[in-house]
Amino acid sequence: MNWDDPKSIYAAATLGLITLRYIFELWLDRLNTLHVKKHAQSPPDTFREIMDDERYQKAVSYTLAKARFGTFSDTYSTALLLLLLFSGLIAGAFDAATSTIGDSHFAEATALWAILWIFSLLTLPFSWYSQFKLEDRFGFNTSTQKTWWGDQAKGLLLSFIIGVPLLWLILWLAENGGDNWWLWVWGVIVLFQLLMSVLAPIFILPLFNKFTPIEEGELKHRLSRLAEKTGFINAGIQVMDGSRRSKHSNAFFTGLGKGRKIALFDTLIEQLDDDELEAVLAHEIGHFKLRHVPKMIARSFAMTLVGLYLLNLLAQQPAFVEAFGFTADGLAPALIVFSLLAGAVTFWLTPISSFWSRKYEYQADEFAAKAIGESRPMISALRKLNRENLSNLTPHPLYSGFHYDHPTLLEREAALKNIEANSVV
Repeated sequence: MNWDDPKSIYAAATLGLITLRYIFELWLDRLNTLHVKKHAQSPPDTFREIMDDERYQKAVSYTLAKARFGTFSDTYSTALLLLLLFSGLIAGAFDAATSTIGDSHFAEATALWAILWIFSLLTLPFSWYSQFKLEDRFGFNTSTQKTWWGDQAKGLLLSFIIGVPLLWLILWLAENGGDNWWLWVWGVIVLFQLLMSVLAPIFILPLFNKFTPIEEGELKHRLSRLAEKTGFINAGIQVMDGSRRSKHSNAFFTGLGKGRKIALFDTLIEQLDDDELEAVLAHEIGHFKLRHVPKMIARSFAMTLVGLYLLNLLAQQPAFVEAFGFTADGLAPALIVFSLLAGAVTFWLTPISSFWSRKYEYQADEFAAKAIGESRPMISALRKLNRENLSNLTPHPLYSGFHYDHPTLLEREAALKNIEANSVV
């Protein structure tokens, strides 16, 4: 390797970056697996009220099976990425595509979209296996082949309809926006994300799931009273047919303005009592009242700005793309390489995003406890959710710090009990 050649330096740095992330992830997974196995014989005393031995062993088996599958799929994805980058296959595919359909900005945007989609397509068998083998083995899968493949087709079509015009605009701005093109692109992305935050819950989510109002009855009246009490006057409290795809249960808050929506999975309603559902709804309303979604969006805007600035710097270095067989002509080649490498960089920032997400979960839990006047229903709901979803109750702290965007059950229980103890005092 010629270290005086900038292409060799970029190639070596890329190889090191991808390999380092892979090795660290492998070590982290191994650390967590050993930690889970250490507590695998029987549930710790703290969790005996939540799971009996049989259910706990099933949760351990589920955690370990997902870990093995995750290691295998990550190994495949990493090897595939290295192969496509360093063999010149991606550069060759881009050249072939643009020579066939032209070198206009729209043609380049289409080629860029196609290459990134093909990479996703090559990892699609792992998504299929996860749904129809792994999840099915533990009794969670309820999706049909028709539903699953329909989801993939819808996702592909939406990514083309939305993604290609956006990529075209980015490439056009890169050529016509002057030295500060990346600031113009950032402005476009900010506007796009804000628009999608409003429109996606209204127009896109219903393409994949059915959202219906809560049935008339005591539960609806109870939740409506809570919404009125907490100032969440919005028609967006709905039931989502999550059971069409999985027995996993959840709830989420999403969107801005008229697009804001709180969705309760139908599986959640089946699993929880009314007072527990009220606590879960109060938690989701807490995310709204405490403005967690706008705060997360603002942080993503900041990260996007930094990313675009780095892309601007790298796009000015021909060796950055030439190291992987591209011709340094326009932004498209740099954008392809940058997009493929982004995950290896942002991985190291995961603990920061996980920290903020966990902080928001604690805040929403506290809001829920205060809104309904006690912590017991939220604790009970969390216990049931962890039991029904076969959650890992004993993750290694370092692993959860990297990968868990929610605190563990034990951490959330302790915080909720502390809130109630302080309120009594």
